Amino acid sequence: MAGQVKSRKRVQEHGEVFTNEREVNAMLDMVKQETERIDSRFLEPACGDGNFLVEVLRRKLDVVDKRYRKSQHEWEKYAFVAIGSIYGVGLLHDNVEACRSRLYDMVEERYRRVAEESPNPAFFGAARFVLGRNILDGNALSLKAVDEYGNDTDEPIIFSEWSIVMGDKVKRRDFRLDEMLEGSADEPQIPLFGSNGTPASEWELDQETGSLIPKPIREYTPTSFYEVMNVE
Repeated sequence: MAGQVKSRKRVQEHGEVFTNEREVNAMLDMVKQETERIDSRFLEPACGDGNFLVEVLRRKLDVVDKRYRKSQHEWEKYAFVAIGSIYGVGLLHDNVEACRSRLYDMVEERYRRVAEESPNPAFFGAARFVLGRNILDGNALSLKAVDEYGNDTDEPIIFSEWSIVMGDKVKRRDFRLDEMLEGSADEPQIPLFGSNGTPASEWELDQETGSLIPKPIREYTPTSFYEVMNVE
């Protein structure tokens, strides 16, 4: 268990045990093709400090490097897509902060290799903003946001979907996680941004996937992916 727990108290109070790298890779290799799709979405409902999500992002950025390394702009665009496809919920705020930092540090390190002497500050800002929206303090059992002590609040967990809609434009839409996962315990869960049988009047057709998705609680005007943090 060395390296998999921070303290006995945290294990007792929160069931906190971290998955080691070998196990992470073994599980992700079972869906290897999806981990190497830049835009495939992953949700880790108990993300801890990010062991699973860091490896998913590493695999996605490997693909971005391979395909777009010769063009800084194209690398920025598809790295943004990769970052925006990763979601996590954490009960303990220090873990959420650590997860965001690990993901951002990986992006920054990779980006500086590509940008060399001319990194775009706007890309750094966009990456930080999206990670702040995608890696959230929350309780994946109650589907509620939590306070800094890990206690449920009255607020639902709300995620943002980031979709490239034209050129460099990004469409942001916000969804409640509980609505995405609605259904009884003995029915299959609705996958992230998909559906499985909720009444059609409560859903809308996703033209890209051909599936029904819950209606967003808020939509934003499409904007450059460099400017997503300026359209709150």
